[in-house]
Amino acid sequence: MKQPWIHNAKSDFWWILSPSFIILLIIFLFQKQIEILQSESNFYIWLFLIVFVDVSHVYSTLFKTYFVKKEVQYRKLLYYGLPIFSFVFCVILFQFGSLVFWSVLALIAVFHFVRQQYGFMRLYARFEPNDFYKIIDEIAIYSATIYPMLYWFSTPRNFTWFVENEFQWMGKLPNYLPYITIIYFIIIGIWLLKTVSVYLKFKEFNIPKNAVIVGTFLSWYFGIVYFNNDLIFTLLNVISHGIPYIALIYFKEIREKSNKDLQWMFIFKNNFGVLLFLVLLFFIAFSEEFLWEILVWKEYFNFVNIEVSSFLLMIIVPLLSTPQLTHYLLDGFIWKRKK
Repeated sequence: MKQPWIHNAKSDFWWILSPSFIILLIIFLFQKQIEILQSESNFYIWLFLIVFVDVSHVYSTLFKTYFVKKEVQYRKLLYYGLPIFSFVFCVILFQFGSLVFWSVLALIAVFHFVRQQYGFMRLYARFEPNDFYKIIDEIAIYSATIYPMLYWFSTPRNFTWFVENEFQWMGKLPNYLPYITIIYFIIIGIWLLKTVSVYLKFKEFNIPKNAVIVGTFLSWYFGIVYFNNDLIFTLLNVISHGIPYIALIYFKEIREKSNKDLQWMFIFKNNFGVLLFLVLLFFIAFSEEFLWEILVWKEYFNFVNIEVSSFLLMIIVPLLSTPQLTHYLLDGFIWKRKK
């Protein structure tokens, strides 16, 4: 069968499909070293994982939305309304307390991460018929992400999504873990049987789609369930999510478009443009995280000591959270038009 690559086999393999497998291999080979790094507050780990990958992937959405004049003109209400809604929502939410604020944002973030894996799976299955086999794939990709999160909700972990105790209220739920674990492994078995059956019957094996599903199972299970380490979770969570997203944006919104459609963004299209694209993302992401650091978290920049009142925090935290929440919400709209 003709493989449904998004860009091409080489690019898809290295930048969309392989990150979860490569990081998991590194973790198994250097687990002790990673655990030692975990015991230290490492500025460069934060700079690479959080700023360069995680926050940068949030701002890569700009190249599909706000940097595209025709797109903004076509959906003005969406692009102007969502940031305003996000800010107002965050301001109201923050009135209920910091823990409630971060808990709700964490749940929204989890939903966003789950949907991204589903989205990549659907992209690679876009030429397949909407039949029973596709339903099994959809159940599998959701199980690969939802089961580890349900495990996290019921079992204390040594890592957080945003802040400590963000999912503590989930501990009041009944002990469902034994039942969902059985269901989880049954779904894996059914998906494996389906995949083998499709190959034997039709002589078809969708390499990228199946790689997304397997990679999701591995990265979420080992990142959340098997290992109980903050740095390992961050490595698998951030890299498996951020790098494929940035790559998708670059391939679809820059590399595959004509200079006429790109307008001023044509400067990012050549080989040097890739570097310029990444540098711009890093600059924007670092600017945001620098503000978080000096105004809120104060973990890595000790040379700046700015005291912020609790009243100002009620504005600053929602304002700094607005780009991230806008990204989560926008992502539910901007990919639906791509078939």
